[in-house]
Amino acid sequence: MIDLDDLLALVRNYNPRTNADLISRAYAYGAQMHEGQMRQSGEPYFTHPVAVAAILTEQQLDDATIVTALLHDTIEDTKSTFLEVERLFSTEIAELVDGVTKLTNLELSSAQSKQADNFRKLFMAMSRDLRVILVKLADRLHNMRTIKSMRPEKQAQKARETMEIFAPLAGRMGMQWMREELEDLAFRVINPEARNSIIRRFITLQREAGDMVHNITADIRGELDKTDIDATVYGRAKKPYSIWRKMQEKNLSFSRLSDIYGFRVICETEADCYRILGVIHHRWRAVPGRFKDYISQPKQNGYRSIHTTVAGRDGKRVEVQIRTRQMNEVAEAGVAAHWAYREGQRVKNPFAVDPQKWIASLTERLDDEDHVAFMETVKLEMYTDQVFCFTPKGDVIQLAKGATPLDFAFAIHTRIGNSCVSAKVDGIRVPLWTRLRNGQSVEIITAEGQRPQASWIDIVTTGRAKSAIRRSLREDDRSRFVRLGQELVRATFDQVGRKMTDKALRTAARMLATADEVELLSRIGAAELPARRVIEVLYPEVAPHGAEDVMQRPVVGLALDQSFRRAQCCQPLPGERIVGISYRGLGVVIHTIDCPALEEFEDQSQRWVDLHWEPGRHAPVNNASLDLTIANDAGVLGRVCSLIGEQKANIIDLTLMDRKPDFYRLLVDIDIRDVEHLHLVMTALEAESQVAQIARVRDLTRKP
Repeated sequence: MIDLDDLLALVRNYNPRTNADLISRAYAYGAQMHEGQMRQSGEPYFTHPVAVAAILTEQQLDDATIVTALLHDTIEDTKSTFLEVERLFSTEIAELVDGVTKLTNLELSSAQSKQADNFRKLFMAMSRDLRVILVKLADRLHNMRTIKSMRPEKQAQKARETMEIFAPLAGRMGMQWMREELEDLAFRVINPEARNSIIRRFITLQREAGDMVHNITADIRGELDKTDIDATVYGRAKKPYSIWRKMQEKNLSFSRLSDIYGFRVICETEADCYRILGVIHHRWRAVPGRFKDYISQPKQNGYRSIHTTVAGRDGKRVEVQIRTRQMNEVAEAGVAAHWAYREGQRVKNPFAVDPQKWIASLTERLDDEDHVAFMETVKLEMYTDQVFCFTPKGDVIQLAKGATPLDFAFAIHTRIGNSCVSAKVDGIRVPLWTRLRNGQSVEIITAEGQRPQASWIDIVTTGRAKSAIRRSLREDDRSRFVRLGQELVRATFDQVGRKMTDKALRTAARMLATADEVELLSRIGAAELPARRVIEVLYPEVAPHGAEDVMQRPVVGLALDQSFRRAQCCQPLPGERIVGISYRGLGVVIHTIDCPALEEFEDQSQRWVDLHWEPGRHAPVNNASLDLTIANDAGVLGRVCSLIGEQKANIIDLTLMDRKPDFYRLLVDIDIRDVEHLHLVMTALEAESQVAQIARVRDLTRKP
């Protein structure tokens, strides 16, 4: 265990003016509170808080954070209390310790809805004082370093939790070194065979090619010496998990994987960074598409650096990062650089991001989203890389990789996003689903009266845009759903000879665990809840059990004697908004609400039937048609068919519509469950590089 003198020496290395008495008292208090407690490894428990404090000294953090690390388990695991810690140390330290205790008690790897709620609490704790999560990350890092003493099932749980939550969170905070170590420690538990395989291949490669890191580092230093640039060069092989992830993402074997070595050049000035870039590109051939300038376009967490990949010795690709010493401090500590000390003074690093502004960008939507949407937003925010695009005035907008002009519009302002109708990229009009690339100029075209459409959810990729679209759709739909719900419930009450009253609705809302009667009607109108449930909970003795065959029908809103069928022109699927058109002697034909074929019935309102799908009651198989344009290369068609099959959809017909030397166009009829299933299939096909275009077919030439 690190003794008190060694810990104080670690702190004095960067903060000679440290309050040694405060740290000494915390060390003694923690040792006393944990006396007699043992870790599963058999070591005294207090070795853990001391190790956590030592990890935080590597980030040169303030005394309050070091003391919090020493005490972070006292309130939870000993007879210590918040009031005692506050009395002995300070309110600031007591609140930090209490914040870490609350985070420790969150079961972050539990069920989806609870996980989302706990994740929300985690982010709210971060918003109060970011040092809480810095201590928690150091706590998790030490636990992962000593994970072998845990039971196998506990190891697996902690490793998954680390991989899914804490590692990406560390990366999002700019602490890349911690992210890489957490990922690799978790990888060792989750897939030890794969990790060992990569390490063995590294050893073989080093035996065959010699010490590549040393040789390439010497090459770069030699080139810089020729130009008298004062810089330090570091090199290393990338972590096993980083290599494994690239192998999975790019579907490559180890032998085909490039840039498995990374090099860093640290210099004094920003001007030197660009001079070094010129030297490297002059000496080695740059790899197209692998250059990023985060100095002129910094990341939100303050990260600045130039990244380039070049073909080095023997054609091996190597990634080189170029940055100044101040930039490197932020790159190593991330958001934590805000609290860093040197020579007893808070370091005023011009590149350190304001933690309050940074955390505000992550927590601004916490109160507006449900559990599932919140988890989706958090994962999008934490796992994505970035692209940088320009407004027509030259302002830089940071977006997640894969973002579209719609994401760009919402990033500027929610009002711009809501009223967006089209966009121009580099002066050319493009579809709203176009994927943006670094350096493009984007102009958003708006129109008064435009509102977000449900299909936009599938177009945008950023959490901010998805949240804003869902909020707008909820606002637009709520009043309409409430009116529709009222009619459905009134008809159901009339069916059993009862009168619908406000009191009856309030009672039903309480019994069905909804907020109030308005929310109940909204859910019924949105087809989330059948109207008959109100009767079943209020009047079970008169619930219409005799009409079971009607209740089992997949479409709600038909008369007892009405039959129905899906229109072939729009092929409505469960989950879509629908309307019926009645035909004498033929029943009702169901169309999607936006089907162009409905225009011919605009003056025949008596034939329109208000319908919606009954959740969970639709047919297990429905057909839909897709218009595909794919590359005319060997194996592409087979790959497309395999992708459809992998999504559990079945191809029932395939027609070649047009063939060109480089592309050909197909009409594919598939069997699917519902509209969500269709979206899964289309998303999988859109992600395939050999698929140029994909669209759902709406064919007015087909008879209803």
